[in-house]
Amino acid sequence: MNQVKQASRGINVKHAQESTAGNAVPGWITFLLAASCGLIVANLYYAQTLVGPISAATHLSSGAAGLIVTLTQIGYVIGLLFVVPLSDIIENRRLTVTSLAVVVAALVAATLAPNAPLFLAASLFIGLGSVAAQILVPYASYLAAEEHRGRVVGNVMSGLLLGIMFARPLASFVSGLWGWHAIFAISAVVIALLTILLSRVLPKRQPTPTMNYGGLIRSLGTLLKNTPVLRRRALYQASLFGTFSLFWTTVSLRLADAYHLSQQGIALFALAGVAGAVAAPIAGRLADRGWTRPLTGLAFVLAAAAFLIAYLFQDDSKVTLGLLVVGAIILDMGVSGNLVLGQRAIYSLGNEARGRLNGLFMAIFFIGGAIGSSLGGWAYAYGGWGLTSLIGLALPVLAFLYYLTEKKQV
Repeated sequence: MNQVKQASRGINVKHAQESTAGNAVPGWITFLLAASCGLIVANLYYAQTLVGPISAATHLSSGAAGLIVTLTQIGYVIGLLFVVPLSDIIENRRLTVTSLAVVVAALVAATLAPNAPLFLAASLFIGLGSVAAQILVPYASYLAAEEHRGRVVGNVMSGLLLGIMFARPLASFVSGLWGWHAIFAISAVVIALLTILLSRVLPKRQPTPTMNYGGLIRSLGTLLKNTPVLRRRALYQASLFGTFSLFWTTVSLRLADAYHLSQQGIALFALAGVAGAVAAPIAGRLADRGWTRPLTGLAFVLAAAAFLIAYLFQDDSKVTLGLLVVGAIILDMGVSGNLVLGQRAIYSLGNEARGRLNGLFMAIFFIGGAIGSSLGGWAYAYGGWGLTSLIGLALPVLAFLYYLTEKKQV
């Protein structure tokens, strides 16, 4: 059992075992973890609505513009595979603070980058360090009893998802006022302050290592091979996140081209997607009641419906713009809800390997996101919004067909 001891300065989590049944996670810990995850993961998404101005400033072609987002996601995948597993053997606060130091340095580099190669390199390291968020999410699950795990993870994930969704409108607003460099400079300051705060306030969690780092990494293949629930849930989310990344990488270009929206207008559009974050805590609570399977199917239906709307309505009228807003909301609801369902499922698989399970799950679905971003940039450049919408529709439809093969216990 987790030896969770609340004192005046917080909680000391000594071991990575199950929490005492009925043990409640203090509200301030949940809030701290949710806010931290949101601020950290936002760095992965600032560039999504700034693809146009960044590519123009760094002289990237329209076909290569998707690399701005793709390389950040590739860096994140690398971190998920080779950094997050360390949370099973290294004290989590120290690992988090070290990762955030990398983020700060990369954000400063992105702010000052004079050309595309340097900016893209900085983007890679922004993604690499931002895996700190995925050290904190499973940490929250260690504190929660089994019967409350979906609720706690859902609450923390709602903070993370709000960070994702607010990142896009915030980046557009700031860019409209001070240029695209400003959002990276502001974030560097914010993450530096957060790093100091977490180094002093974050409760320690010292796992009990059962293997060295080499064994830890080698065990990833075994875990993936022997854990069908992990493979299935990761592929589900990879398809949805690919759809998500494709949409948000290209929609800013669509809004500028078809509707002539400024960065402030694009920001207002992106703000609508924040409504989709409400699905995360709801999905967590319903998963605790055994609703995981039907909600998974619903997530695919929502994502497919979003792109079906985008494909069927392609004129530049205000009605079509309104329908695109609706599509953005239901897409984000499907993606955020299914993410919590997947994480709850894999966190129930085992305690000692939770960091590795989470790393594999997130790495696989972020690979899907990187593919989606690249496909989006290519499709929009060579086939316009029509081809982009068709690819976005195909991904959740294929995932839904795979979902139909799922057994009830998964």
